[in-house]
Amino acid sequence: MTSSARARLLELRATTQDRLAALEREHRGVVDASRDSNADDEHDPEGATIAFERAQVDALARDASDRLLSIERALAKVDDGTYGVCEVCGDAIPAGRLEARPTATTCVGCAGR
Repeated sequence: MTSSARARLLELRATTQDRLAALEREHRGVVDASRDSNADDEHDPEGATIAFERAQVDALARDASDRLLSIERALAKVDDGTYGVCEVCGDAIPAGRLEARPTATTCVGCAGR
Protein backbone atom coordinates (compact mmCIF):
# COMPACT_ATOMS: atom_id res chain seq x y z
CA MET A 1 0.00 0.00 0.00
CA THR A 2 2.77 2.47 0.78
CA SER A 3 4.24 2.46 -2.73
CA SER A 4 0.82 3.07 -4.32
CA ALA A 5 0.02 5.67 -1.65
CA ARG A 6 3.34 7.40 -2.31
CA ALA A 7 2.71 7.39 -6.08
CA ARG A 8 -0.78 8.80 -5.62
CA LEU A 9 0.45 11.49 -3.24
CA LEU A 10 3.30 12.45 -5.58
CA GLU A 11 0.85 12.77 -8.45
CA LEU A 12 -1.47 14.84 -6.28
CA ARG A 13 1.45 17.04 -5.23
CA ALA A 14 2.47 17.66 -8.85
CA THR A 15 -1.10 18.54 -9.84
CA THR A 16 -1.45 20.86 -6.86
CA GLN A 17 1.89 22.55 -7.57
CA ASP A 18 0.78 23.13 -11.17
CA ARG A 19 -2.51 24.58 -9.93
CA LEU A 20 -0.73 26.87 -7.48
CA ALA A 21 1.66 28.10 -10.19
CA ALA A 22 -1.31 28.86 -12.48
CA LEU A 23 -3.05 30.76 -9.68
CA GLU A 24 0.10 32.76 -8.99
CA ARG A 25 0.28 33.69 -12.69
CA GLU A 26 -3.38 34.64 -12.63
CA HIS A 27 -2.83 36.78 -9.53
CA ARG A 28 0.03 38.60 -11.25
CA GLY A 29 -2.24 39.16 -14.25
CA VAL A 30 -4.99 40.64 -12.09
CA VAL A 31 -2.51 42.89 -10.30
CA ASP A 32 -0.92 43.98 -13.57
CA ALA A 33 -4.36 44.70 -15.06
CA SER A 34 -5.28 46.83 -12.06
CA ARG A 35 -2.24 49.04 -12.65
CA ASP A 36 -3.51 49.93 -16.12
CA SER A 37 -7.15 50.42 -15.18
CA ASN A 38 -9.26 53.10 -13.63
CA ALA A 39 -8.86 53.19 -9.83
CA ASP A 40 -12.66 53.14 -9.50
CA ASP A 41 -13.28 49.50 -10.35
CA GLU A 42 -16.58 49.38 -8.46
CA HIS A 43 -18.41 50.38 -11.62
CA ASP A 44 -17.00 47.66 -13.84
CA PRO A 45 -19.59 46.92 -16.57
CA GLU A 46 -18.86 43.20 -16.17
CA GLY A 47 -20.01 43.40 -12.56
CA ALA A 48 -16.86 41.97 -10.98
CA THR A 49 -14.35 44.23 -9.33
CA ILE A 50 -10.63 43.76 -9.60
CA ALA A 51 -10.47 43.54 -5.81
CA PHE A 52 -13.04 40.73 -5.85
CA GLU A 53 -11.14 38.84 -8.54
CA ARG A 54 -7.90 39.23 -6.60
CA ALA A 55 -9.57 38.01 -3.40
CA GLN A 56 -10.94 34.96 -5.21
CA VAL A 57 -7.54 34.05 -6.66
CA ASP A 58 -5.88 34.63 -3.27
CA ALA A 59 -8.36 32.30 -1.57
CA LEU A 60 -7.80 29.58 -4.16
CA ALA A 61 -4.02 29.98 -3.84
CA ARG A 62 -4.21 29.70 -0.04
CA ASP A 63 -6.30 26.55 -0.42
CA ALA A 64 -3.74 25.06 -2.83
CA SER A 65 -0.90 25.95 -0.43
CA ASP A 66 -2.74 24.30 2.46
CA ARG A 67 -3.32 21.23 0.31
CA LEU A 68 0.40 21.06 -0.50
CA LEU A 69 1.20 21.11 3.21
CA SER A 70 -1.22 18.26 3.90
CA ILE A 71 0.29 16.27 1.02
CA GLU A 72 3.80 16.82 2.41
CA ARG A 73 2.60 15.65 5.85
CA ALA A 74 1.05 12.54 4.27
CA LEU A 75 4.29 11.79 2.41
CA ALA A 76 6.21 12.11 5.70
CA LYS A 77 3.77 9.61 7.23
CA VAL A 78 4.46 7.21 4.35
CA ASP A 79 8.17 7.59 5.08
CA ASP A 80 7.86 6.98 8.81
CA GLY A 81 5.37 4.12 8.44
CA THR A 82 2.38 5.85 10.02
CA TYR A 83 0.40 6.58 6.84
CA GLY A 84 -3.11 5.19 7.13
CA VAL A 85 -3.08 5.17 10.94
CA CYS A 86 -5.64 7.38 12.71
CA GLU A 87 -3.93 10.11 14.75
CA VAL A 88 -6.74 10.01 17.33
CA CYS A 89 -7.47 6.35 18.07
CA GLY A 90 -4.54 4.59 16.40
CA ASP A 91 -6.76 2.31 14.29
CA ALA A 92 -6.25 1.85 10.58
CA ILE A 93 -7.92 4.41 8.35
CA PRO A 94 -10.16 2.47 5.93
CA ALA A 95 -8.82 2.17 2.39
CA GLY A 96 -11.99 3.77 1.01
CA ARG A 97 -11.41 6.89 3.08
CA LEU A 98 -7.79 7.10 1.94
CA GLU A 99 -8.95 6.63 -1.63
CA ALA A 100 -11.35 9.55 -1.27
CA ARG A 101 -9.01 11.65 0.90
CA PRO A 102 -5.39 10.54 0.46
CA THR A 103 -4.28 13.08 3.08
CA ALA A 104 -6.74 11.92 5.75
CA THR A 105 -5.21 11.73 9.22
CA THR A 106 -8.21 10.28 11.05
CA CYS A 107 -10.58 7.37 10.59
CA VAL A 108 -14.24 8.07 9.87
CA GLY A 109 -15.23 7.59 13.51
CA CYS A 110 -12.68 10.13 14.74
CA ALA A 111 -13.12 12.68 11.94
CA GLY A 112 -14.24 16.00 13.30
CA ARG A 113 -13.10 15.36 16.87
